[in-house]
Amino acid sequence: MHAVDANYIKSIIRTIPDWPEKGVMFRDITPLFQDSKALRGFIDAFIQRYIDKNINVIAGIDARGFLIGVTVAYALNISFVPIRKKGKLPWKTISKEYELEYGKEEIEIHIDACKKGDRVVVMDDLIATGGTMLAGIELVRQLGGEVVEAAAIVDLPDLGGSKKIQEIAKVPVFTICAFEGH
Repeated sequence: MHAVDANYIKSIIRTIPDWPEKGVMFRDITPLFQDSKALRGFIDAFIQRYIDKNINVIAGIDARGFLIGVTVAYALNISFVPIRKKGKLPWKTISKEYELEYGKEEIEIHIDACKKGDRVVVMDDLIATGGTMLAGIELVRQLGGEVVEAAAIVDLPDLGGSKKIQEIAKVPVFTICAFEGH
């Protein structure tokens, strides 16, 4: 198994200036899915990281966390649960409101998505201010799951999300690459 080339992954991510608002440098991961080397590289990195960690649930955050998380869960032969934007899950849920860079949002999870004793990795594409990930961690914990790690392809360390996750939720963070600046 070859180690993932973080610089290669970073070089494939598209940066879109001034989107969704002026002054923001949006990090678009969709080109990673079009590049077979990058796709295999970051997915394999997650698989190798968790293969021997006694994880039994991947919780993926809407929507790119679904693409990554379900693929990793399949490879590890463990379950996947979605954490979705409010109003998208069809059964009984619990929800959590949180602050975004651009306002407020609410996410939810089915009440039977995980249970006490489940060892869970919460996964998304990117960690910015950490609000979405912190809300996802709280939902998993409300159901009794133990959040082993928060994982994403990209970290934006200048926005402080990874630090908040580690300090507030006391959850380690794993990311493939980081972009400085906003």
